[in-house]
Amino acid sequence: CRYISRPALSEQRLSLTDSGKVRYQLKTPYQDGTTHVFFTPLDFIGKLAALVPVPRLNLTRFYGVFAPNAKVRAEVTASQRGKNSPRLAEHLKDSDKPYHARSMSWAQRLKRVFNIDITVCEACEKTNVKIITCITDPAVIHKILAHLDKQTLLEAKNDSLMPPLRAPPATASFSDYIIQRDFDFGA
Repeated sequence: CRYISRPALSEQRLSLTDSGKVRYQLKTPYQDGTTHVFFTPLDFIGKLAALVPVPRLNLTRFYGVFAPNAKVRAEVTASQRGKNSPRLAEHLKDSDKPYHARSMSWAQRLKRVFNIDITVCEACEKTNVKIITCITDPAVIHKILAHLDKQTLLEAKNDSLMPPLRAPPATASFSDYIIQRDFDFGA
């Protein structure tokens, strides 16, 4: 986790000079002996912006036999998807429609990544539970969650073996006590 969450530069080696330039001390000197690099603040921000990855683009790029359009990809991957895959050849023989690779459903992704199987009912442990809908409206989600909270509170009240909650005992006020400040310990 420390390696992944580590920043792109070290703040201890970053400083601002008296002339307003940004000075970055290199971890190891260059071959020509350079130990520090100086930038104007705008250039420094430009260099930092270059480190930010492009949105909606995979950071892992495959090449060789694992590349998306490699001719032998179907032979070396477990899913057997690629240009010359047996599934693609089967589909192209049977229909005149273009081939579209089927992506994983949300249920499959949850099971694969988090080991959560939403196709099994927790209450009755039946399998092959079907997904009816995906609710994305926040108002509807809050309404459902509020209803479920009320239901669990009612069930907890009925199933509870503890006596009902009561108020804490009343605390005595300071006027009920006599404070004696001069103690005689017999010394």
